[in-house]
Amino acid sequence: MTGSTGTDRPLAKLGFLTIGFFDEHDPLGGHESTLQIIELGEQLGFDSAWLRDRHLQFGISSPVAVLAAATQRTSRIELGTAVIPLGFENPFRLAEDLATVDVLSRGRLNPGISVGEPTHFEAIREHLYPDSGQTEKFGHERAERLLANLRGEPVSTFTGTEGIEAYSPRIQPFAAGLAERVWYGAAGLSSAAWAGEHGLNLLSSSVVRAEEDDDFARIQRAQIELFRSKHPLGEAARASQGLVVIPTDSASPEQAAKYRAYAASRFERTLTPQGPGRILFAPDIVGSSGEIADALLSHAGYQAVDEVVFALPFSFEHEDYVQILTDIATRLAPLLGWTPSAP
Repeated sequence: MTGSTGTDRPLAKLGFLTIGFFDEHDPLGGHESTLQIIELGEQLGFDSAWLRDRHLQFGISSPVAVLAAATQRTSRIELGTAVIPLGFENPFRLAEDLATVDVLSRGRLNPGISVGEPTHFEAIREHLYPDSGQTEKFGHERAERLLANLRGEPVSTFTGTEGIEAYSPRIQPFAAGLAERVWYGAAGLSSAAWAGEHGLNLLSSSVVRAEEDDDFARIQRAQIELFRSKHPLGEAARASQGLVVIPTDSASPEQAAKYRAYAASRFERTLTPQGPGRILFAPDIVGSSGEIADALLSHAGYQAVDEVVFALPFSFEHEDYVQILTDIATRLAPLLGWTPSAP
């Protein structure tokens, strides 16, 4: 074991991702658990914690609101969204919310975004866009509007003072540097290329499109390399990989059995591309930290990055997440060359 990536770079930034699963009849319990997990991540030295959107499901639907709460319970860990699907959002209002949370966090927010038609759009269109559903555009121009807003470009032709009220031509508050911390969630080659061309950071997850290959690791590596070839910073452009890894070092026998059963239940979908979009899922990696480290160090996608955002399984218990995060930070990540951030 070398303790470094295939590009001879040790793991520089360690992050984790959760959907914030909750009981429909006790939503506070799940949200509070998520906030406690973020606090634990900071205590363990993780560099970042990320939340994923789950609209009309029993997971966090408003990650920006939850991260606003997290800003008041943490002081160092970076806070991200992975990702906000912009089809559900107004880029004007979202820019205001993101900037507000970034100010509250003192510059720790990492907004991750994606574009495309909202999931099950036909079923929700009359409630999401009752007057404009037929004309809404869900392509990259929506992301470009958000980026322009975050950069402080004018959004109003009215400025100055009206009575005792002062008006700004740009989104307020203005959060300097926030636009440079936007990440783009890409599953396909064209999205990876677009993110690079527009100078964004790249979030690569456990889901890709099998466009030119059927091997997950090679596909992920090709997307990251294309992204950097298009990015103004080239090889220095930030790209993060996110897989589901579940170390069992300190797990009880019952926990370890549950983890293996979870991975087994999801394994069949990883064998071939799924559906007309040829979606390919990465297998969950369950085992000792040594076994997981070996698997990662031989993974072509992992070899292309020095940042990770490991995804926590969807529906485990709070104590399971505590054990998994603790093992990742204290056992797995050091084998990959990572050192925890100072408190």
